[in-house]
Amino acid sequence: MSKQAEFAVILKMNPMFADLGADELQRISNLCHTQHLGAGEMLFQKGDPGDALFGVRRGQIRIETGASDGSRLTLNFMGPGDLFGEVAVLDGQSRTADATAGEATELFVLRREDFLGHLEREPKLAIKIIRLLCQRIRWQSERMEESMLQPLPIRLARRLCALADDFGSEVHISQEQLGIFVGAARESVNRQLQQWRKEGILDLQRGRILLQNMSRLTAIARND
Repeated sequence: MSKQAEFAVILKMNPMFADLGADELQRISNLCHTQHLGAGEMLFQKGDPGDALFGVRRGQIRIETGASDGSRLTLNFMGPGDLFGEVAVLDGQSRTADATAGEATELFVLRREDFLGHLEREPKLAIKIIRLLCQRIRWQSERMEESMLQPLPIRLARRLCALADDFGSEVHISQEQLGIFVGAARESVNRQLQQWRKEGILDLQRGRILLQNMSRLTAIARND
């Protein structure tokens, strides 16, 4: 399968492009090129021009920003099949966060000028983008509700389940990063993870969490 065909598959999995036909997806994917990043290499920084939409072919991208105390706050993880950069590529404004490769990564890149040129010719696609942005707003509202109202075990289980959906049962994340992600101290996260380790829900390795009982973890996430 060519890289353009792979990008078409990724586009098809995204709500923004899911209803497009094969020919249309192929025309969009033909506009892309690829970019390689080494582990720890920065893709863009907060304030950089929003000039492209990215799709992850392989590897991992961390979306991060700086916290008031000087630490790093991880907003999201992007893995194979994920698209990101939709907001900046649409409005042309500066990036609102940093993007860094968590490991060796290959990206599909769709330039803003190429994408907007196609968007002008396809108003139905513009409607889908509006829907996607509304979904993002709802997602952010849910995360805010989680951080304010849900107890730590539920927040932690939901985050691990979401990471497992993207990266499988072996999640490469430190407990400190996970704590930032769910709005809790590392010590609190460690206590909960150690409890789940005793219960056989997961195992802990250096910089990795091995999820061993997804049904139990999912039940906790659902507050069953």
